[in-house]
Amino acid sequence: MINISNANKSEYLKLDVRAHEILKGVPLHDVWQLDLPDGGEGRTIEDIRCLSEESEQEFLVQLLLTIRWMLGSLFGWDKEPDDKEGLFQNLISEEDREKSSVSTGKKDGLFTILYVFPTEAMSEIRNSSVHAALVGVLLPFGTGYRLYWAIYVKPVGHLTKFYMALIKPFRKWIVYPSLLRNIHSSWDLKFNGVE
Repeated sequence: MINISNANKSEYLKLDVRAHEILKGVPLHDVWQLDLPDGGEGRTIEDIRCLSEESEQEFLVQLLLTIRWMLGSLFGWDKEPDDKEGLFQNLISEEDREKSSVSTGKKDGLFTILYVFPTEAMSEIRNSSVHAALVGVLLPFGTGYRLYWAIYVKPVGHLTKFYMALIKPFRKWIVYPSLLRNIHSSWDLKFNGVE
């Protein structure tokens, strides 16, 4: 059985993760958790990143994202500002950069990777609608692992509040649950041999 749920924010905030220090003062918008069975020893957040890249998106999610990118193009929502001041990337220390298995600043779709540690990864996106950070944390849990999927959103203007309200039902009921279901299915297939 797939256990996808909104995580308890206070439980998530008690985790010992680097993102809490970097994003101090940035509103934590959503936290999801996904329990992943078994998987074997030594699973890392890089495994989750690979599963995300390999999984096929459901048709409805593809359709919603296509509509979103079309609207973004039409209204100029996705234009990255020229001003690099205020980026979360600027808060990444030299030690963070050295520990990361992926170079800080590498593009990953619309996001920019800030770091990828064994149990934690963070990336950011900043455009005309939002300045957001995506944090993934993978920790041993029971006989398997628990994935935390956290989204922080810093307003960039009047559009942010409207934009976040506009996408809330799609994000909450369709996009994130679909993404996490795909990760769970891919996890079972790749690490547990379940088809």
